[in-house]
Amino acid sequence: MTMSDRPGPEQTSGTRVGGADAATTPSPRAWQRMLSGRRLDLLDPDPADIAIEDIAHGLARVARWNGQTLGAHAFSVAQHVLIVEAIAANRNPDWPNAWRLAALLHDAAEYVVGDLISPFKTAIGLDYKAFEARLLEAIHRRFSLPARLPEAITAEIKTADRIAAYYEATVLAGFGNDEALLYFGSPHGISDELGQRLARLVPSPAASAQQDFLERFSTLS
Repeated sequence: MTMSDRPGPEQTSGTRVGGADAATTPSPRAWQRMLSGRRLDLLDPDPADIAIEDIAHGLARVARWNGQTLGAHAFSVAQHVLIVEAIAANRNPDWPNAWRLAALLHDAAEYVVGDLISPFKTAIGLDYKAFEARLLEAIHRRFSLPARLPEAITAEIKTADRIAAYYEATVLAGFGNDEALLYFGSPHGISDELGQRLARLVPSPAASAQQDFLERFSTLS
């Protein structure tokens, strides 16, 4: 082939500047295909594209603590949020089901984005947190919760989250008691019965965690 026989830039395959091929080149994908058949736009999430079955399936297969936990199975986010809801309910027996549901769904965005450990979230910065918050707001709207919860409810869910993290850290993730107290605080304000149950945490198989999550959601919604 001579130089004159070789295709010029306007003849090569792929995107051409100003050419017809430019219109056929797909833009970078910013959506997630779900097993339910839904397609969730991650940058502009539509509540109508959110299904509790997809959330349950995803959370049951996302590992807490980057998978660095004891047991034959990963300790899943689905199991974690069940514990957080139980702690929040134990501390706030007068809460309506809506706030308990908010506790159950507090990490629901992780069915799409995964469970980044806190140090990594800090390193990424506010853009990630804003992205996660926008997705959680869409989840709240999907299940008839306020897009943004009252500050007192958010604070109480965060307290329950830290108590859950303390037990997970000391029972499953290899933290010593002093280290866990430093990062998560003292697990006060729960009944002795619940504390004893949390002290015996065992990771559940994904299918079991998924079913437990769906059953609790059904009870609260």
